[in-house]
Amino acid sequence: MTVAQRRGRRIMMTPGELDEFLAGQRTCRVATVSADGAPHVSVLWFAWDGTSLWLYSVVRSKRWTDLCRDPRVAVVVDAGEEYGQLRGVELSGTVEFVGEAPRTGELCAELDTPEILFARKNFGLDEMPYDGRHAWMRLTPHKVVSWDFRKMGSA
Repeated sequence: MTVAQRRGRRIMMTPGELDEFLAGQRTCRVATVSADGAPHVSVLWFAWDGTSLWLYSVVRSKRWTDLCRDPRVAVVVDAGEEYGQLRGVELSGTVEFVGEAPRTGELCAELDTPEILFARKNFGLDEMPYDGRHAWMRLTPHKVVSWDFRKMGSA
């Protein structure tokens, strides 16, 4: 899943820290490539299942259109206000579209876990509410880079 992080080993997250961080955060920034080659960045809620980042996107969005044309993506999840508190993860790779688009709740075993994780984290529900406007993309990252400036201490 991940390429070894060469620089910043001192501040990189352990696998357990990375899982805990991604499971606890709600918002990510998704970078896509527009038809004209320009980057496009948007914000989404997500779910992390320990292996893949699940993105629930409006299907009539620039992000969705960009990813249908070119599924390469980079995603950043970060937190912290003060410099010494900054931490985050960058995940990059290619998205796969999972389930029907837009999602209406048809049976799809692959979506059982991400939908429960997403519904609990973002809505406080045990079942996913469907609005007929969103659909799922799975990013199983080819590369993961993380940082946690809190590990630098006061030095």
